[in-house]
Amino acid sequence: MDLLNEQVTHRRFGKGNVVAYDDGYVEVRFPLGIKKFVFPDVFGTHLLLVNPKLAKQVDGVKLKIEKERQKEDAELEVMRAIEEARRQRVRERERLLKNHKLSPVSQAAFWCDDEEQERVFSEWRVFTSLKKSGVNKGEPNRLVRLHQNSCCLITAREPDVPEKDRRVVGLFMVGELFVGKLCEDGYIPAHSEYRLRLSEEESRKILFWNYYVNERYPRNMTWNSGRHRYFDNVWMAQILQDIVALKNGSEEVELAQSFLEHFCDMNRLKETDLPSPNGALVRDST
Repeated sequence: MDLLNEQVTHRRFGKGNVVAYDDGYVEVRFPLGIKKFVFPDVFGTHLLLVNPKLAKQVDGVKLKIEKERQKEDAELEVMRAIEEARRQRVRERERLLKNHKLSPVSQAAFWCDDEEQERVFSEWRVFTSLKKSGVNKGEPNRLVRLHQNSCCLITAREPDVPEKDRRVVGLFMVGELFVGKLCEDGYIPAHSEYRLRLSEEESRKILFWNYYVNERYPRNMTWNSGRHRYFDNVWMAQILQDIVALKNGSEEVELAQSFLEHFCDMNRLKETDLPSPNGALVRDST
């Protein structure tokens, strides 16, 4: 479509000729001088082409552009809605963080098989599992006690060893902005810094039942059902303290110590006041 030198009429400036145009503007020479207009918006409203064939082509261009603009506006509206929903989640998260009341049992221990362990430590997140009954059956479980002060403990037990030999294979603080109540997909992300994986040799020295105990059955060492359970804040600090001692002299000792200090700060614990572990395995040996 070539508009150069085409005759046009304007309701105010009269007759003129197109002297220049591009995708954004058109310039027309009138008896009073050259005027510049937005292309193609001006055609069909303030500016009319004398050539009907070209006028029809310009109308087609206008229609195409209008559809593209409507599509862009619709996409922009969707983006605005998404952004507003994100801001709402941020506001809700900030409210929950501000009003959070520290629970003495706000940690979580998970039982992971070999395949899932690799996934957890490569993706640095753990899945809570799905609800098995009720109206919300099939939906991810929400560990509502988990907050910024929470840590996820990853444990493992080989099928041919007794439950008392369950090992701690790694642990991580939850993501900096994680709030269990708001977790919809069931995945708990790891903190960007405070995360540790133990070697197999190290894990055999950090046994889960040295720390965990069911006070109703203090010598009972059975996991029963489910792949996770809440865990006492003090027990988690004891584990971290023992990991620091275990890693003394290694490259990870500074991270482990920093991890412990951060955990104690977040849970209002004093490292020097931590009692010795007194889990079911310890009690069973006395």
